[in-house]
Formats: sequence, C-alpha cells, structure tokens
Amino acid sequence: MGKNILITGGAGFIGSNLALTLLQKEHKITVLDNLSEQIHGDDPFTSELYNSIEGKVTFIKGDVRNREDWLNALKGQQVVVHFAAETGTGQSMYEIEKYTDVNIKGTSILLDILANDKNHKVEKIIIASSRSIYGEGKYNCNEHGIVYPKERNEKDMLNGDFSVKCPECNEVAALMSTDEGSKIHPSSIYGLTKQAQEEMCMIAGKSLNIPVVAFRYQNVYGPGQSLSNPYTGILSIFSTRIKNGNDINIFEDGEESRDFVYIQDVVDATILGIEKEEANYNIYNVGSGKQTSVLEVTKSLLDEYDSNVKYTISGNFRLGDIRDNYADISKIKRDLNFNPKVTFQEGIKFFSDWVSSQEIKNDSYNKSLEEMKTKGLLK
Repeated sequence: MGKNILITGGAGFIGSNLALTLLQKEHKITVLDNLSEQIHGDDPFTSELYNSIEGKVTFIKGDVRNREDWLNALKGQQVVVHFAAETGTGQSMYEIEKYTDVNIKGTSILLDILANDKNHKVEKIIIASSRSIYGEGKYNCNEHGIVYPKERNEKDMLNGDFSVKCPECNEVAALMSTDEGSKIHPSSIYGLTKQAQEEMCMIAGKSLNIPVVAFRYQNVYGPGQSLSNPYTGILSIFSTRIKNGNDINIFEDGEESRDFVYIQDVVDATILGIEKEEANYNIYNVGSGKQTSVLEVTKSLLDEYDSNVKYTISGNFRLGDIRDNYADISKIKRDLNFNPKVTFQEGIKFFSDWVSSQEIKNDSYNKSLEEMKTKGLLK
C-alpha cells in the first residue's frame, strides 16, 4: 500500500527522479521546493526538472526556512525525504549565512515541529547527507597506519604539490575507501552543514521514536541535472562549456578524483531506505565504490561530444576542495542488498546523449570563478 511521502527539494535533480520512481510504486508524493533560480533558471516554471513532476505530484512552492510552509507541507505525511539544501562546496565558503540558514535552520524547523506537534503522522525521515563530511577522507601511512589528514597546505599546492600528507609525519599517504565509521572532519561550510543535518536528525529521531536513515551521497550525475548551475556538478559544468565552445580549465594536476554515482542507482538506494526497516537509524554511503579522475571525466566528455575544445591543466585550486575520494559501500550492500548497476562508462554516455538533446545553456562558470577569486578562495 502506498504512503504519503513529502520530498523537500523535490523539484531538484535527485528529488524529481525519486518522485517519479515513487509514483510508479503508487505512493502519493508532495513536493516542497523554492524553485531556486540557480538550479531552475530565470523562469523556473519552464525548467525541465520542474516540468518532469508538474501535475504528477502535489507541489508547494515554499521555503524550508518558513515554518508555515513546513506546516502546510507536512499535513498527513508519513515519510519525509529531506533533500532541500544549498549544495555548492565552493560557494559555501563565502555564502556562509545562507548555507547555515537553509541547511541547518531549515532542518531545525522540521524537527521542532515534529517534537511539538503530537498529531503529526510522520513515521520515517530520510536525510540527504554528503561525502563532504569526511573532508580529505581516509588514508594509509607507511609509518602510522590509518590516518585522517587535515586540509592540504596552501603553500604546497602553490608549488604544484597536491598530494595528501600524513598528519603525523607529513609523508605522502595512500588513499583508502571511506567507510561510514571514518572520522568526520569536513573541510567546507557545506560539509559542516551536512554533518549538522545528519546528526540533528539522528538525535531527534531517536528521541521522538521516528526512524531516521541518512545517506551520504557521493557525486551524483545523470540526465536531468541542472546545466545552468555553475557552482556544482563537474559533468554539467564541463558539458555546458564544451557545448558553448569554451576551453576547459582543469584544476590541480587533473588527477584529483571523485566517486561518480548514477542518478537511478541513487534513487534505488534511497527507496531501499524508505521501504526497509533494516535501514532504520543507520547511515549509509551511496556511491559506485570507484574513483574517476577529473582528467578522465574531461576526456570522456570530449570524446562523447566529438569536440575539439581544448583543455588546460592549470594548477589552479580552490580552498576547501578535497583531493580524492571513493566510498566503501560494503555496509549498504550487506544491510539493504544495494548494488550500483550503472558503470561510469555507461552513465556518461546516457548523460552526454541527454545533454546533446538539450538547448545549449549560457555558460556562467567564469563568473563563478571570478566570485571565488575576489573572495581569495581560488588560487
């Protein structure tokens, strides 16, 4: 039997895809979303993401910082999937009040309502966390074993040394997959707000006897992601540059890497969290379990678009960025029987085919970089 499910940020990339899949499973979906211009463009009601769910869900245009919008959206809901958040790692370093206001205050209002309204029907909360809470992640040092390095030294990076060092001896350490028990030490304001969201929900959920499931999503990509947001999503940022015939500036030495996970795999994992009691009060990484370098991403996109756009490995870097990461997904495999189905090679083809079917978006990436330069965050 279907449930009443509220998805905050449900007109966004992950939220809209989740909504459409849940509708096929006969759940009733309500979406609370502010239709941010950064994601949906100047006229959000014409955005593909919004149009994909229009008329299929109960849509409430509202803001998670507004208590009345929460009260309106929560009526009769059995499950809350809380995706609404500001998401740009770099942008979070200078829009600090906005990020804490939306991500932390917005979540606090939800939990405050659930703590004080004894008539609510909410029986589960899914909270979108992020791999960014791990900071540089988990490494192995020949001398000191498993270590959790601090942010990299700016002086080293200015000299072209982008490696991650052991915090004990300062020797180069070897990357390991990051598991859920790894040290939490975010290196960006965004990561800090995600840590706060996750912990607030877990603490309040246990107190209120409302099961919570936290998903630490890796770099999610696929058809439908915003091509007009210059602050987040390297595949979409680079695709928009390529389609506009603009050269690509690859930061650091191009070998920095991320764990790219395909959108439908993320949706499938999230639904397992909604449906399975085994997930209750647990935290899970959601990723592919593999690392892919930025240089490999760039070459793959140029190949898929058959483009002769040039790329430069510039040595530029952003303060707050991590070097590498990939998730240890053994826990979600064991507990929820989750296995990612789409390889990066398959997923990037699905993504690039979709991009090629879209109207070319304005490329405002350089503007975002100028913002970071003026704040002293881009070197």
